Amino acid sequence: MNKKLLTLAVAAAMAAPALASAEAIMYGKLNVSLDYQEIDNVISPVYNNSASDVFIRSTLGDTTFTDPGVDYFYYPDGTRSPIFVPTGEALTPELVQALQGTVRLAPGQFLPGVNFKGWGFSKGANLQGEGRANRIGVKGSEDLGNGLKAIYQIELGLNFDTNNNVVSNSDTISYRNTFVGLAGNWGTVLMGRHDSPMKVSTGKLDLFSDTMADYNGTVGFQDLRFDQTVAYVSPNWSGFQLMGAIVPGGGATAGAGQNWNDDGIAEGYSLAAIYSNGPFYASAAYEVVSEEMQMDTATSLNGCFPSTVTSDIFGVNQNLYTVSSCDKATDDFNKWRLGLGLLDWNGFTLTAIYENQENLPGSGAFEGVTYYDQVTPTGDVVYLSDFSWYLSGGPDKSELWQIQAGYSFGNWMLKGMYGQRDWSGGSVGVPTFAETGANIGVYNSLYEEAFNGSSDSWALGVDYNFSKRTKAYMLYTQTSVDGSDNPVLTNSIGDGSPSGESVSGVPDRTSQWDGFSIGMMHSF
Repeated sequence: MNKKLLTLAVAAAMAAPALASAEAIMYGKLNVSLDYQEIDNVISPVYNNSASDVFIRSTLGDTTFTDPGVDYFYYPDGTRSPIFVPTGEALTPELVQALQGTVRLAPGQFLPGVNFKGWGFSKGANLQGEGRANRIGVKGSEDLGNGLKAIYQIELGLNFDTNNNVVSNSDTISYRNTFVGLAGNWGTVLMGRHDSPMKVSTGKLDLFSDTMADYNGTVGFQDLRFDQTVAYVSPNWSGFQLMGAIVPGGGATAGAGQNWNDDGIAEGYSLAAIYSNGPFYASAAYEVVSEEMQMDTATSLNGCFPSTVTSDIFGVNQNLYTVSSCDKATDDFNKWRLGLGLLDWNGFTLTAIYENQENLPGSGAFEGVTYYDQVTPTGDVVYLSDFSWYLSGGPDKSELWQIQAGYSFGNWMLKGMYGQRDWSGGSVGVPTFAETGANIGVYNSLYEEAFNGSSDSWALGVDYNFSKRTKAYMLYTQTSVDGSDNPVLTNSIGDGSPSGESVSGVPDRTSQWDGFSIGMMHSF
């Protein structure tokens, strides 16, 4: 992510004479690196902590359950394939993949995850951390008289690391900060796409910005860029500035789909206060994403209740109650952030950031609920077995902090950082059923604070500045995850997420990584 941010310069200069020129200015940044990383569990392990056998497909990530009394693996369309049960061999991911079928996991058995160790270029397909945020843009202004001017900016992201095909040349181009606005001695108003004030508030405090050790990809700070926003930036009063932005809903969401209840003028908003004077820097920011922006209309109206599906996959009618990834938000996601810095004071730089997050996205979700009730040919309903789990989508709160230090001498800068993230909250339970009848019953909580965990990140690096616009750098960084307080959920993958992926941006409890990077940046 871009922390020193041309957008910070733009925001700070919106009310300044620097934009008096009517000429368009082209600018950009190129940043590439050669990286080496060692990553635990790029494919998460699969656990069977139930009393029954579990069958998984050879793709590792697609787990399907069936009656342990049958001899075949049944797909939802009724087709079947033989079950391969390895004997006398250690159950490994490589073996599962080679079987090209399904594998039985006995109670208490688990399938180890897959690790990655190797080289990549500017964050390849498996590599962790943030991308390198290359960009090109055009910006300018027009003097409208009486101290008023129009301003504009068009910025495109050049994504060298989005495609998993190294010879296709088909990586994407994305839009970054792109807007139009008016500026005067009263401040600046802009409309379009722009970094949130919270993101801008600590942009200067990340000495590892746009590298493998960027504080978003290691510690886990969340910086947002609003696609549709109206923002205001105050004049600079002896180093003090205020910023605010709102996000009109328009029925759009933050990736959940259409939601016609997302109709407010400020379904999301961000506020920041910044003081920057000489080497002294301080900031405070608050940001909210409404619950309606986190879920689609169907989820908002109907909640997360199992729907009934009847199938004939076992030769008899089979009532299947299931919910799959129902992202029900129960409250607005809010966070606040503080930043402090002593910047380039006789060559020394020291920064500190703290962030508190509440009602994390996904913390109210219902995931992967599945159970079977068999309807026999005589019409009797017989409860078969529960191969399922119910869980809230993840932790509901998180605290993050980081300190960074650097020392510049000549063309060199030595720097280091340490940060920590702690997350907690969420509960896990299972549905209770009647022994006969298709009765979903109630959800019983089994584990409170089920998603407790923490991560530690640190990095050391060195920069060499060939000029004000060109520098080379080397760094080493490591992120370790401790989720030992989390329960190993029945039939769970990784930290309990059915997909095995991270929940609400929190790392999978089985994932940790370290890496070395050597790169070069040039700004123009």
